[in-house]
Amino acid sequence: MPRAGLDAGTITRAAAEVVDEVGYAGLTMGLVADRLGVRAPSLYKHVTGQADLGRRIAVLAVTEIGDALRDALQGRSGRQALEAAASTTRRYARDFPGRFAATLYVTAADPQDPLHLAWLRVVESHSAILRGYGIDEEDTRHALLLLRAFLDGFSLVEPAGDMHTEDEIDLGLRWSITFIDRGLRELSDVPSSP
Repeated sequence: MPRAGLDAGTITRAAAEVVDEVGYAGLTMGLVADRLGVRAPSLYKHVTGQADLGRRIAVLAVTEIGDALRDALQGRSGRQALEAAASTTRRYARDFPGRFAATLYVTAADPQDPLHLAWLRVVESHSAILRGYGIDEEDTRHALLLLRAFLDGFSLVEPAGDMHTEDEIDLGLRWSITFIDRGLRELSDVPSSP
């Protein structure tokens, strides 16, 4: 009989806390069970195993990122939207490093997969940024890839220690935003930012 109060959502949230503490690679069913004060076999009544749990963490994380981006972009366009997206993604990766890592390790090929659907919300926010630049559809396809690579990549490089001081990190982020903003403006009719 399943333990009262234990369900897939509760297990996923506990696992997300665990991976933020020990890293995504350190996730085990035993650690999650310990966090919940149960034995590991109890978890299998609600999730099919560690891979299922990793997928659920990724869905949770991408949903959280999508919500944060949607909120951060309200009323912003162009460079301001780009800065808001960079700041939001960076903050999420800092605050929830294990969850953020899960978004990079787990993929979804099925268009009905909850992870794929969650990513569509993130892509919509990225698309909103690019609409503010007024670039054409072909350029938008390439720019979406660039934007995702920049936002995720910068958020991965920072904790890796390649930039040693907060000033270096902030300077690198501002430089990258300026570079991308200029490039996107060159593809459009939007005047340069001050």
